[in-house]
Amino acid sequence: MSQEEPRRPREGQEPRGPIKYDDVFNVSGGLASKAVAPQDAAMMQSAETAAFGSTQPGGQAEVMRSAARINERAGLVSRGDAAADQGVTITGTEIPAGRIITESLDGQVVGQYVQVAAEATTQQGAITVGQALEATMQTIGDKPVELSDAAAIREAEMRATGSNILTQGGYAASAQSAAAYNTGMIGDEDKIKLRDVLAGASAALPAKVVTRQDAEAVVNAERRNSPQLTTHPGGVAESMETAATLNENINIK
Repeated sequence: MSQEEPRRPREGQEPRGPIKYDDVFNVSGGLASKAVAPQDAAMMQSAETAAFGSTQPGGQAEVMRSAARINERAGLVSRGDAAADQGVTITGTEIPAGRIITESLDGQVVGQYVQVAAEATTQQGAITVGQALEATMQTIGDKPVELSDAAAIREAEMRATGSNILTQGGYAASAQSAAAYNTGMIGDEDKIKLRDVLAGASAALPAKVVTRQDAEAVVNAERRNSPQLTTHPGGVAESMETAATLNENINIK
């Protein structure tokens, strides 16, 4: 799993209040303050079973089920309660040598997994920086570009090109311009989205294979420029981490 591990609640302690979604996942908006509900946990369990054949050990369904059980025992939720208006979705993004599996709750990414194809054992299947950026576009392409995104894209481009010079008209420059433009906009509808600035990255950037060092540098850049000092679920940093993990799994050094 590429993103931060979900924070597992302790069943030996009764909560002072309900265990909320932002206690276990990196989510925001209305979902964050809602109590983890039994029906949401059941939906995630069914979705994981359908997608993987069983629930993932230590995964999102397990964490939700544990939190919902604690909330129910404390009388803070009922067995039929559900909080996620948009339900649960699990999608797969095809990448060389495998797939990125994205689990979403109420439209927000709560988990990502790398499924490595059995035949992916050589560098031919390695993920490049450009491919990782395009994976972000496929996962959360509708997200408005923020300063943290622009910083992550700049670091990724520098890692791909081997230069710290900002190329005029390049991906980093476009992302910085988009973030500056979006800052002055009120609604998201007219803001420039990630899909608008990342299209074609795999073909335009040098075919630099993502390493763990590349991923860590991008993670640090995105966190430093985030008001919450965190990475965005499914964003540039997490796509780079996913790519690094996949490359390690297929013995890319």
